[in-house]
Amino acid sequence: MAYDKTLAERIRTSFGTIPVIEKKMFGGVGYLLQGNMACGILDDALIVRVGKENYEEALARPHTRVFNITGRVMRGWVMVGPAGTNNDEALSGWVDEGVRFALTLPPK
Repeated sequence: MAYDKTLAERIRTSFGTIPVIEKKMFGGVGYLLQGNMACGILDDALIVRVGKENYEEALARPHTRVFNITGRVMRGWVMVGPAGTNNDEALSGWVDEGVRFALTLPPK
């Protein structure tokens, strides 16, 4: 699978000085903080780790859907379609949400 390289560049910019590791995974790319994935890209969709507590609220937002690449829904993660990341403010909001959650987890 390929992933949207333009979206990847925009995500890198959105992280700014946050020390993130970019890693190819699941046919796309993931962005890890302290060893925990904050967000990623699969095809043209942004994947965001929001946590189980914020899952339903995030899934209710426009342009989101469940994250399911293994045949089962991964609660705590949402996929955001291109229309939900079409401007830098929207993209940064999602990236920030993934960062906030990843930083609540113990380092790996």
